[in-house]
Amino acid sequence: MQRIGWLRAAVLGANDGILSTSSLMLGVATSRASHANILVAGVAGLVAGAMSMAAGEYVSVHSQADTEQADLALERAELKSDNRGEHAELAAIYVARGLDPALAKQVAEQLMTRDALGAHARDELGISDISVARPVQAALASAGSFGVGAAMPLLVTVFAPESSLIALVAGTSLLFLTLLGALAARAGGAGVIVGAMRVAFWGALAMAVTAGVGALFGPVV
Repeated sequence: MQRIGWLRAAVLGANDGILSTSSLMLGVATSRASHANILVAGVAGLVAGAMSMAAGEYVSVHSQADTEQADLALERAELKSDNRGEHAELAAIYVARGLDPALAKQVAEQLMTRDALGAHARDELGISDISVARPVQAALASAGSFGVGAAMPLLVTVFAPESSLIALVAGTSLLFLTLLGALAARAGGAGVIVGAMRVAFWGALAMAVTAGVGALFGPVV
Protein backbone atom coordinates (compact mmCIF):
# COMPACT_ATOMS: atom_id res chain seq x y z
CA MET A 1 0.00 0.00 0.00
CA GLN A 2 2.90 2.37 0.66
CA ARG A 3 4.11 1.78 -2.90
CA ILE A 4 0.74 1.91 -4.64
CA GLY A 5 0.79 5.63 -5.53
CA TRP A 6 4.00 5.72 -7.52
CA LEU A 7 3.85 2.04 -8.52
CA ARG A 8 0.53 2.38 -10.34
CA ALA A 9 1.66 5.47 -12.25
CA ALA A 10 5.08 4.02 -13.07
CA VAL A 11 3.76 0.66 -14.27
CA LEU A 12 1.00 2.28 -16.30
CA GLY A 13 3.46 4.69 -17.89
CA ALA A 14 6.07 2.08 -18.79
CA ASN A 15 3.47 -0.36 -20.08
CA ASP A 16 1.84 2.32 -22.20
CA GLY A 17 5.24 3.53 -23.43
CA ILE A 18 6.27 0.11 -24.68
CA LEU A 19 2.89 -0.83 -26.06
CA SER A 20 1.80 2.39 -27.74
CA THR A 21 5.20 3.15 -29.27
CA SER A 22 5.82 -0.37 -30.55
CA SER A 23 2.27 -0.60 -31.90
CA LEU A 24 2.61 2.76 -33.60
CA MET A 25 5.88 1.80 -35.26
CA LEU A 26 4.51 -1.60 -36.29
CA GLY A 27 1.48 0.07 -37.85
CA VAL A 28 3.73 2.43 -39.79
CA ALA A 29 6.11 -0.39 -40.73
CA THR A 30 3.37 -2.63 -42.13
CA SER A 31 2.17 0.27 -44.27
CA ARG A 32 5.49 -0.07 -46.15
CA ALA A 33 6.98 3.16 -44.82
CA SER A 34 10.72 3.76 -44.86
CA HIS A 35 12.98 3.04 -41.90
CA ALA A 36 13.44 6.78 -41.33
CA ASN A 37 9.68 7.39 -41.25
CA ILE A 38 9.23 4.58 -38.75
CA LEU A 39 11.83 6.18 -36.48
CA VAL A 40 10.17 9.60 -36.77
CA ALA A 41 6.85 8.07 -35.84
CA GLY A 42 8.45 6.37 -32.83
CA VAL A 43 10.12 9.53 -31.56
CA ALA A 44 6.94 11.54 -32.04
CA GLY A 45 4.99 8.86 -30.20
CA LEU A 46 7.46 8.94 -27.31
CA VAL A 47 7.29 12.71 -26.86
CA ALA A 48 3.54 13.01 -27.35
CA GLY A 49 2.80 10.02 -25.15
CA ALA A 50 5.01 11.19 -22.28
CA MET A 51 3.40 14.63 -22.29
CA SER A 52 -0.07 13.13 -22.52
CA MET A 53 0.59 10.75 -19.65
CA ALA A 54 1.97 13.53 -17.46
CA ALA A 55 -0.92 15.89 -18.18
CA GLY A 56 -3.59 13.22 -17.80
CA GLU A 57 -2.16 11.82 -14.59
CA TYR A 58 -1.69 15.28 -13.08
CA VAL A 59 -5.24 16.37 -13.86
CA SER A 60 -6.73 13.09 -12.64
CA VAL A 61 -4.79 12.92 -9.38
CA HIS A 62 -5.20 16.65 -8.77
CA SER A 63 -8.96 16.20 -9.00
CA GLN A 64 -8.67 13.52 -6.33
CA ALA A 65 -6.56 15.87 -4.21
CA ASP A 66 -9.14 18.66 -4.60
CA THR A 67 -11.88 16.31 -3.47
CA GLU A 68 -9.84 15.24 -0.45
CA GLN A 69 -9.21 18.86 0.53
CA ALA A 70 -12.90 19.71 0.16
CA ASP A 71 -13.84 16.75 2.37
CA LEU A 72 -11.29 17.79 4.98
CA ALA A 73 -12.55 21.36 4.97
CA LEU A 74 -16.10 20.13 5.52
CA GLU A 75 -14.96 17.83 8.31
CA ARG A 76 -13.03 20.67 9.95
CA ALA A 77 -16.15 22.83 9.92
CA GLU A 78 -18.25 20.04 11.40
CA LEU A 79 -15.74 19.56 14.21
CA LYS A 80 -16.12 23.22 15.13
CA SER A 81 -19.89 23.34 14.89
CA ASP A 82 -20.80 19.95 16.39
CA ASN A 83 -17.86 18.45 18.26
CA ARG A 84 -20.03 16.21 20.42
CA GLY A 85 -21.82 14.85 17.38
CA GLU A 86 -18.48 14.11 15.73
CA HIS A 87 -17.41 12.16 18.82
CA ALA A 88 -20.56 10.07 18.56
CA GLU A 89 -20.07 9.59 14.83
CA LEU A 90 -16.50 8.32 15.28
CA ALA A 91 -17.54 6.03 18.14
CA ALA A 92 -20.31 4.59 15.95
CA ILE A 93 -17.72 3.75 13.28
CA TYR A 94 -15.70 1.77 15.79
CA VAL A 95 -18.82 0.01 17.07
CA ALA A 96 -19.61 -1.02 13.49
CA ARG A 97 -16.12 -2.48 13.26
CA GLY A 98 -16.74 -4.67 16.30
CA LEU A 99 -15.76 -2.68 19.40
CA ASP A 100 -17.87 -2.58 22.53
CA PRO A 101 -19.78 0.75 22.68
CA ALA A 102 -18.06 1.84 25.88
CA LEU A 103 -14.62 1.02 24.48
CA ALA A 104 -15.48 2.64 21.16
CA LYS A 105 -16.45 5.85 22.97
CA GLN A 106 -13.20 5.81 24.92
CA VAL A 107 -11.10 5.22 21.79
CA ALA A 108 -12.90 8.02 19.93
CA GLU A 109 -12.32 10.45 22.78
CA GLN A 110 -8.63 9.65 23.06
CA LEU A 111 -8.01 9.83 19.32
CA MET A 112 -9.91 13.10 18.96
CA THR A 113 -8.04 14.61 21.90
CA ARG A 114 -4.79 13.91 20.12
CA ASP A 115 -5.82 14.69 16.51
CA ALA A 116 -9.53 15.06 15.83
CA LEU A 117 -9.25 15.90 12.14
CA GLY A 118 -6.72 13.14 11.52
CA ALA A 119 -8.93 10.56 13.22
CA HIS A 120 -11.96 11.49 11.13
CA ALA A 121 -9.93 11.78 7.94
CA ARG A 122 -8.54 8.28 8.43
CA ASP A 123 -11.53 6.40 9.82
CA GLU A 124 -14.47 8.29 8.34
CA LEU A 125 -13.13 9.57 5.02
CA GLY A 126 -10.45 6.96 4.34
CA ILE A 127 -7.71 9.57 3.82
CA SER A 128 -4.24 8.81 5.18
CA ASP A 129 -0.63 9.68 4.49
CA ILE A 130 -0.29 6.45 2.50
CA SER A 131 -3.26 7.00 0.19
CA VAL A 132 -3.22 10.80 -0.12
CA ALA A 133 -3.14 12.07 -3.71
CA ARG A 134 0.19 13.47 -4.96
CA PRO A 135 -0.38 14.99 -8.43
CA VAL A 136 3.19 16.10 -9.21
CA GLN A 137 4.68 12.79 -8.11
CA ALA A 138 2.16 10.87 -10.22
CA ALA A 139 2.73 13.08 -13.29
CA LEU A 140 6.52 12.79 -13.13
CA ALA A 141 6.37 9.04 -12.55
CA SER A 142 4.03 8.56 -15.51
CA ALA A 143 6.02 10.74 -17.91
CA GLY A 144 9.38 9.32 -16.89
CA SER A 145 8.29 5.70 -16.99
CA PHE A 146 6.52 6.23 -20.33
CA GLY A 147 9.73 7.64 -21.79
CA VAL A 148 11.78 4.71 -20.49
CA GLY A 149 9.24 2.21 -21.81
CA ALA A 150 8.95 3.89 -25.21
CA ALA A 151 12.74 4.05 -25.58
CA MET A 152 12.97 0.25 -25.57
CA PRO A 153 11.22 -0.54 -28.88
CA LEU A 154 12.61 2.70 -30.32
CA LEU A 155 16.20 1.56 -29.68
CA VAL A 156 15.42 -1.82 -31.22
CA THR A 157 14.14 -0.03 -34.31
CA VAL A 158 17.31 2.06 -34.55
CA PHE A 159 19.57 -0.99 -34.74
CA ALA A 160 17.25 -3.51 -36.40
CA PRO A 161 17.74 -4.25 -40.11
CA GLU A 162 14.77 -3.19 -42.19
CA SER A 163 14.13 -6.74 -43.42
CA SER A 164 13.48 -8.08 -39.92
CA LEU A 165 12.32 -4.88 -38.19
CA ILE A 166 8.71 -5.96 -37.69
CA ALA A 167 9.60 -9.30 -36.14
CA LEU A 168 12.28 -7.82 -33.89
CA VAL A 169 10.15 -4.94 -32.64
CA ALA A 170 7.15 -7.18 -31.99
CA GLY A 171 9.18 -9.92 -30.29
CA THR A 172 11.30 -7.69 -28.08
CA SER A 173 8.32 -5.53 -27.13
CA LEU A 174 6.40 -8.61 -26.00
CA LEU A 175 9.45 -9.66 -23.99
CA PHE A 176 9.67 -6.20 -22.39
CA LEU A 177 5.95 -6.24 -21.57
CA THR A 178 6.18 -9.70 -20.04
CA LEU A 179 9.12 -8.70 -17.85
CA LEU A 180 7.33 -5.51 -16.81
CA GLY A 181 4.19 -7.43 -15.91
CA ALA A 182 6.21 -9.87 -13.82
CA LEU A 183 8.12 -7.06 -12.10
CA ALA A 184 4.95 -5.10 -11.33
CA ALA A 185 3.24 -8.20 -9.95
CA ARG A 186 6.22 -9.00 -7.72
CA ALA A 187 6.48 -5.43 -6.45
CA GLY A 188 2.76 -5.40 -5.68
CA GLY A 189 2.76 -8.81 -4.03
CA ALA A 190 0.60 -10.48 -6.71
CA GLY A 191 1.16 -13.63 -8.76
CA VAL A 192 4.13 -13.15 -11.09
CA ILE A 193 3.07 -15.60 -13.82
CA VAL A 194 -0.50 -14.34 -14.00
CA GLY A 195 0.64 -10.71 -14.11
CA ALA A 196 3.16 -11.41 -16.87
CA MET A 197 0.69 -13.40 -18.98
CA ARG A 198 -2.01 -10.76 -18.64
CA VAL A 199 0.25 -7.96 -19.87
CA ALA A 200 1.70 -10.11 -22.67
CA PHE A 201 -1.73 -11.14 -23.95
CA TRP A 202 -3.13 -7.63 -24.22
CA GLY A 203 0.15 -6.34 -25.62
CA ALA A 204 0.16 -8.94 -28.38
CA LEU A 205 -3.46 -8.17 -29.20
CA ALA A 206 -2.86 -4.42 -29.41
CA MET A 207 0.22 -4.81 -31.63
CA ALA A 208 -1.54 -7.29 -33.91
CA VAL A 209 -4.55 -5.01 -34.41
CA THR A 210 -2.42 -1.92 -35.07
CA ALA A 211 -0.14 -3.79 -37.48
CA GLY A 212 -3.22 -5.09 -39.28
CA VAL A 213 -4.58 -1.57 -39.68
CA GLY A 214 -1.26 -0.41 -41.14
CA ALA A 215 -1.13 -3.32 -43.57
CA LEU A 216 -4.74 -2.83 -44.63
CA PHE A 217 -4.85 0.92 -45.13
CA GLY A 218 -1.21 1.92 -45.53
CA PRO A 219 -0.70 1.23 -49.24
CA VAL A 220 -4.14 2.67 -50.07
CA VAL A 221 -3.56 5.95 -48.24
